[in-house]
Formats: sequence, C-alpha cells, structure tokens
Amino acid sequence: MIKTPWILAGLLALAALHPAPARAEDAPKPICADRPSKGTSPCTDDAGHWQVEVDEFDVTRNRSGGVTTDTTVFASTNFKYGVTDRLDLEFNITPLQTQSVSNGGGRTSGFGDVTARAKFALIPGDNAISLLPSLKLPTAGAGLGNGAVEGGLTVPISLALPGKVTLTLDPEVDALKDSTGSGRHASYALAVGASRALTSTVTGSVELWGGQDQDPGGHVTQASFDLGLAWIPAKMQTLQLDGGVNVGLNHATPGAEVYVGISRRF
Repeated sequence: MIKTPWILAGLLALAALHPAPARAEDAPKPICADRPSKGTSPCTDDAGHWQVEVDEFDVTRNRSGGVTTDTTVFASTNFKYGVTDRLDLEFNITPLQTQSVSNGGGRTSGFGDVTARAKFALIPGDNAISLLPSLKLPTAGAGLGNGAVEGGLTVPISLALPGKVTLTLDPEVDALKDSTGSGRHASYALAVGASRALTSTVTGSVELWGGQDQDPGGHVTQASFDLGLAWIPAKMQTLQLDGGVNVGLNHATPGAEVYVGISRRF
C-alpha cells in the first residue's frame, strides 16, 4: 500500500543527487531550506529556480489517557518556484500518511491535505524578515483531516549573531475551524531557534516551540524542544540532507517526533 510514495521518494532522492547542468552565468549559492525544525527560514528561492524539499519519513508518537497514537508521514514534499528574487510560490503535498490508534482504535491511511503558500522577503539578507501567508486545502481522507479550508500567516525572522550563530523567530497566527459547529477560531504559535555551523558542511540547530489553539470546544496549549542537523556537501551546495527529533514538553504535545529529509535546488 505504501509502494507509490516510496517510489516517489526514491525518484526525488535520485533526482536531487543528480546535478543539473550548470549555466556559466550561475554563481554557486548554498541552498536555503525551510528544514529542519518547525521554524521557517525567511529566505526565498532565486528567480527562475525550483526547489524541492522532501520530508522522506516523519513519525510522531502521542500517549494520552492510556491510548497511543502513531502518525507517520511519507514523502511529504514542498515544491517552490522563485517568481522574483524576493518572492516564491510554494505547494505542499503529502502522498501518504497513516494513523494508528492502540486499544482497538484501528488504522487509517490516505492522501493528506494540500497547502499553498507564498513567501515575500520584506528585508532580504542575513538579517531578514519575510511574510508567509498559507492556505490549507482539505484533500485528506476521512479520519486524517477536518475537511475545512484554513489559512494563516507566519512572519519568519532571522538575525545574524556573533560566533556564526543565527537566531530565528517565527510568530504565526491561523484561522481554524471549530471542532464543533461551523465557526472559526484563532490559533497562535511561536518558534524561537538558534543554529550554528558545527563544521564547514554541518549545521546544528536547537529550538523551543509553543502554540495555543483557542478552540471553543477546549483550548489546547502545546510546547516542544527540537533538535536538528543539516548537511550540505561541499561539492554540491544545492543539496541538503537533514534530520531531527522533537520532544514534547507537556501532556498535550506529542511525546516524540523523528524525521529525515532531503532538499535540492535546481
């Protein structure tokens, strides 16, 4: 049942590892991806270039009330295209996600929701600010999504600090469907992270993330501590391999999330 997304993931990985012919006028520029971590980088894709960011494998485990829920995402892919050097358009699809619930809860699998985004760099560079509006389209099957169109706005911010450290801030607000009825409510989140080059090719990151969903059916506050590693090969700086782990800091947050991914700029 999972053959199709694994084939897609394999093809994307092979394409990423196969360098495209370079144009003489192109100066090599290291890739800037929105991975790893929950935070989003304010950088945009270059005009006329594609970037593909693949969450090859992402598994989340949550225990609550004696019930364990495992959610797995396969080959969730974000396609980016640079319209200008300060604006890119993005389209995210999830070919397959599964959810398994213990104690007779059963297993559900299928296509996930689709998300469209546009990132505009208000201030580009090392100290940067961008606007990132997003719109979620309800394409997920029953039991995997809430069947509602939802949207939000993130403001990615990065600050270059001494010692080759980059500080990132990602305030976010979303308008989500109420769990009961047809109304809408606000959901807020903030990711605060720091990254540093550990070697000439490896970057490590730490992050604190918190969010509050103000659903009238019951407010939910979550928090996590996140660690990530990213490797950009010295001889192919348009490629990034990464992975990470997110650890929940309260009972409302999934206890652990582990993921690996690959990104490639063309």
